Amino acid sequence: MVTVRRYAEEDVAGMVEVWNEVVRDGIAFPQEDELGLADGAEFFAQQTHCGVAVEGGQVLGLYILHPNNVGRCGHIANASYAVGSVARGKGVGRALVEDSMASGREHGFRVLQFNAVVATNAGARHLYEKLGFVQLGTIPGGFRMPDGSYADICPYYHEL
Repeated sequence: MVTVRRYAEEDVAGMVEVWNEVVRDGIAFPQEDELGLADGAEFFAQQTHCGVAVEGGQVLGLYILHPNNVGRCGHIANASYAVGSVARGKGVGRALVEDSMASGREHGFRVLQFNAVVATNAGARHLYEKLGFVQLGTIPGGFRMPDGSYADICPYYHEL
């Protein structure tokens, strides 16, 4: 049974492992540098909220939630999701997105915006659209793939 909850200190090693797997894949996150345990703990602690999907004590996925901007745009949240390869296709991503939407509302955000969903990430795009997210357009060549080619990115938003 997969449970999504607020992360705890004992989850950080598993969170770093899943996060780094997505970074190494190079097809969804803009980050190129992996997190170490210490900087990972600091990074996750700086977020407004981090949720983890766990099963039997193992971290299967996570999300980070924080303001997309400051000041007059500080009511718009941004989130990133990472699901380990062993858990993909099992509903973990959906559980994380739904939890992040609830958490966003709890933290006073009014909108959840994704700035850079890679156009080739069909699974994520399908999930977001199924949950009612609206694509704002397309930014041609906005994401550099591991092979040096460029893929479009598609910003999305959902009112909370």
